[in-house]
Amino acid sequence: MKALKTSEKSFRAPDFKLESGEILPLAELKYQTYGSLNRSRSNVVIIPTHFGGTHRESTYLFGEGRSIDTDRYFIVVVNLLGNGLSTSPSNSDHPALFPKVSVADNVRLQKKMLQEEFGVERLALAVGFSMGAVQAYHWAALFPEQVERLAAICGSARVSAHNYVFLEGMKAALKADQSWQDGDYNVAPMQGLKAMARAWAAWPPSAHFYRDRLFENLGYRSVDEFLVGYWEATYTKMDANNVLSQIETWQTSDISANEKYGGDFDRALSEITAKTFVMPCANDAYFPPEDSAYEVKRIKNAELRIIDSQWGHWAGSGRNIEDTKVIDENLRELLESS
Repeated sequence: MKALKTSEKSFRAPDFKLESGEILPLAELKYQTYGSLNRSRSNVVIIPTHFGGTHRESTYLFGEGRSIDTDRYFIVVVNLLGNGLSTSPSNSDHPALFPKVSVADNVRLQKKMLQEEFGVERLALAVGFSMGAVQAYHWAALFPEQVERLAAICGSARVSAHNYVFLEGMKAALKADQSWQDGDYNVAPMQGLKAMARAWAAWPPSAHFYRDRLFENLGYRSVDEFLVGYWEATYTKMDANNVLSQIETWQTSDISANEKYGGDFDRALSEITAKTFVMPCANDAYFPPEDSAYEVKRIKNAELRIIDSQWGHWAGSGRNIEDTKVIDENLRELLESS
């Protein structure tokens, strides 16, 4: 397989006004492109990143010979505000005072970047996993005339009450560390990050994942080794304020929470015109198929494609090759639709 043609770039928007009314003096969006933009600018695929991830963790969704083929599409992978690459608490002057950024803020900035940098007015596909799916949903609802196809992988159009409560628990675990100091810490709150990591570990992989010891497929010999070697190791490398910022962005998820729809969630779903495939995992604790079925029923041109997997939310993450094959097959069918 030949190497991917990539281009890492940065888009800057001075005095970017957030939905909250606050101003980011300089909103910087880090993104990476793959492939080439065609003359008609009609081959654009946007892939927003998921919680805790960067553009590097999204490459499993595309490539030479894949449904999203780098020889055919111009792929733009955009980093979430707050993830440490795009504008985030960790690269701001006052991390503890970083404003709350919504999902819609991210999507508006992405739209501005595509227009000003590439003259792009329409997407062939908006696709993402988890929080990436949430952003893709917002693209299709806020700018329906500009999104031809939508693929939401293990994600939803709004945060559920159950999901919201989970996130409140994660925030509480982090803030319980005496080093937290309302985010104005001198020493990273490692105990809070470790506690949050262990609490978080029960959610993305399913109960089946642990029962069938699927963590062994990732190189871990026991649950305890998995908790320390993967979960604690992953979260203690993160900036605590960045983690909190991304959680708070996640909690704003609702395609109808804006002037356009005035909180009418069903109407926001009905306004989506994109050909849509919604792909939940059968046992995803964050985004259960029941929520996806509700959404699909109200989108004009949508199909529910449940991923039958033991990996839970992680079925959409690229960690299990069989699940990734199913996703790729669905994306191929979606992209071949007119």
